[in-house]
Amino acid sequence: MNLIDRRALLAGTMVTAATAVAVPVAAQTMVKGHFPLPQGFERFPIWPGKAPGSDHVTVQEEEGLRRPDSGPDDGVFAHVTTPTLTLLRPESVGARSNGAAILLIPGGGYSRVAIGHEGYNVSRRLAAAGYVCFSLLYRLPADGWAAGAEAPLQDAQRALRLVRSLAAREKFDANRVGVMGFSAGGHLAAWLTSRPPVPVYQDVDAADREPIRAAVAAYIYPVIQMEGDFVHQGSRTQLLGADASPERMRAYSLDQNVSVDTPPVFLAHALDDTAVPPENSLAMLAALRARRIASECHLFENGGHGFGLISAPAAPAPWPDLFIAFARRHGV
Repeated sequence: MNLIDRRALLAGTMVTAATAVAVPVAAQTMVKGHFPLPQGFERFPIWPGKAPGSDHVTVQEEEGLRRPDSGPDDGVFAHVTTPTLTLLRPESVGARSNGAAILLIPGGGYSRVAIGHEGYNVSRRLAAAGYVCFSLLYRLPADGWAAGAEAPLQDAQRALRLVRSLAAREKFDANRVGVMGFSAGGHLAAWLTSRPPVPVYQDVDAADREPIRAAVAAYIYPVIQMEGDFVHQGSRTQLLGADASPERMRAYSLDQNVSVDTPPVFLAHALDDTAVPPENSLAMLAALRARRIASECHLFENGGHGFGLISAPAAPAPWPDLFIAFARRHGV
């Protein structure tokens, strides 16, 4: 089945009637199938068949709300079995394309994916600035995939290649694609863009001829370190298990082994973030500077963790404007 047919099939199974009412369940209580895709978005799977290494996976994909008071657009997925990209074109929000695209990687502590808060919402903001936006729903490392910790990276590499392969159809430049990740998604974005681009899966189709290369990257309140005093314990446990060795923790700390080919990087973090301390961004900034990678880091007085696009006065300074200015300076 080709990409277009699979997209239509998946959209048909995931989009419910426009009048459906989402039940406000607790964030920990995942309820499947209550949330229609927001207007203007399209979703399609990233793999032409089953995701790699699925033979012994028994989990069931679930969808729920990020918080008890969330609206239906503020959904999260757990136990992802069908990795997808959700596309939003600038025309859908009344804007004109600027010829560039952004791959968004939402967070969720590697135990769920906050597709609404850091996918749909941020897509709308960046699409209004002219970017074709793709939000990645990726597999989670503790769900029994053969690749284990590298299952999310397989999806991220495949997604970036797939986005680049869609450039002609979607009328953007494949060499003007940025990657933006949030929290644990920031760890995945940094893993994808700041390490040497060694493929971690077997090629499956023509899209995999594309390089694993981004023109710019953004790590927003990112999980970076898997060792030391500033680690996010939940992300580390989900990714590496409860008894990871010091060598394994260091291997997955992304301030280590930064490539000289890392694209320009934008970082944003709140100083009052107690979940993922800002020292994660500072460690990454130091590593980038040591490699002489063009970088910019904004540390905001307030905002806590996961601020996304929440409104003032709770939100920090308008980081999307700062990112857009940074990306434009670097040709994206």
